[in-house]
Amino acid sequence: MVEMDGIRFGYKRRSIFEGLNLVLEPGNIYGLLGLNGAGKSTLLRLLSGLLFPDSGRVHVLGHEPRRRSPAVLSQIYMLPEAFHLPDIRDRQYISRIAPFYPGFDPKYMERLLAELEVPREARLSGLSLGEQKKFHLAFGLACGASLSILDEPSNGLDIPSKRAFRKLVAEALTAQRVIIIATHQVKDVELLIDKVAILHNGAFICHVDLSEISARLRFTRESTRPDTHADGLLHVEPALGGHAAVWADAGSENGHPDLELFFNAAVANPDDFTRYFRKD
Repeated sequence: MVEMDGIRFGYKRRSIFEGLNLVLEPGNIYGLLGLNGAGKSTLLRLLSGLLFPDSGRVHVLGHEPRRRSPAVLSQIYMLPEAFHLPDIRDRQYISRIAPFYPGFDPKYMERLLAELEVPREARLSGLSLGEQKKFHLAFGLACGASLSILDEPSNGLDIPSKRAFRKLVAEALTAQRVIIIATHQVKDVELLIDKVAILHNGAFICHVDLSEISARLRFTRESTRPDTHADGLLHVEPALGGHAAVWADAGSENGHPDLELFFNAAVANPDDFTRYFRKD
């Protein structure tokens, strides 16, 4: 479905990626995590054809987005972190933009707008940031694209809207669709994603199923700081009431992993995590 092979990319004298590789399979919701400046938004723009690699190839559905083929672009939808909606009413926007997406479902769009409680018939530019984002999200899910890219989708949403967002994105996933969520708000999506990819220093520290994280790591809260040399200790950090720790514990199956703690552990020990989750 989605493949990046040996991607090199940079801005003027600053290199972002050197030989980046990535394969995304349909039927999954991917969480793309990384520190500020790690290149998450750049990666998403490369996947969507908004940026072109200096070398290497990006393939979506077997084609290169940089060639701007309408057949391919109609199967890619990107909700950017920063966006602009025109000063027109919602139905005008739908009637003008929906024809670019052959799979657009107007009835589904109406249901999504109702569930997200987006005001109707108002000018889009007059909606609040959260309302604009919910409209954009509803349109993106309704367009039926094979690759849906969501950059910081929960920013600006209130708590009920975040709950509705998770429900609707989960319902939108099909066996033919890839959904990528790039976010710093890990707690908003950790119950939603199937696989997590952590981008750090121009490479992926790990690209792994959440089930594998649960099976190989144990997450604990300790009242006192564990001994640095304790057997299996991978990472420890201060937490409310004590310390949070990550332990190597194959076969633990200790429930849903703490993704925020996992991310902190990975970026604090990138070499260790790259080796630990390296595929044979």
